[in-house]
Amino acid sequence: MNCKEALAYVKEILPERRYEHTLGVVETAKSLAGKHGADVSKAEMAAILHDIAKHHSRDDMKKIIEQENFDSRLLLFHHELWHAPVGAYLAKVTLNIESQDVLNAIRYHTTGRANMSLLEKIVYLADYIEPGRKFSGVEEVRALAHEDLEKALRKAVKQSILFLLQKKQRIFPDTLECYNDVMLQKEKDKYEPN
Repeated sequence: MNCKEALAYVKEILPERRYEHTLGVVETAKSLAGKHGADVSKAEMAAILHDIAKHHSRDDMKKIIEQENFDSRLLLFHHELWHAPVGAYLAKVTLNIESQDVLNAIRYHTTGRANMSLLEKIVYLADYIEPGRKFSGVEEVRALAHEDLEKALRKAVKQSILFLLQKKQRIFPDTLECYNDVMLQKEKDKYEPN
């Protein structure tokens, strides 16, 4: 499947508003990939497909999570997290996406994780900062993303965690591990000579 076919597929399955969001993520991901030396076509494909399971029923997503032996902790957290791993699964089995980097970018675009690849970081941030997003702090992350991907990622993950804390929601372990990883990287960078 090429990007044009993938875009036609998501246009058919997503509501108009979610499709518009997807287009924003695609353009942002392509821009960030070009700026930061990632594979633009992989960034485009992952961005196109990142929300393909967003409007699946909770029951269908739960069934896939259980049948495919995904991290069972997912079911203990808000169902909004489920669409990312289920989307990666559907991209692989129904759309024959073979690139593990693309699949991982889809799988972790909501939670992040420790040791994210460049592509994973780009799709995570593109989803977070696409032009349709309007929330406090998004403009700062948007500006940072084009200058310093690592700083933007740290800011985005921190803001996400603070948002969840303010809403008194639990935080998925992958997100906490992502935060710890980006902070550890910041500390390492501080001590390495240029």
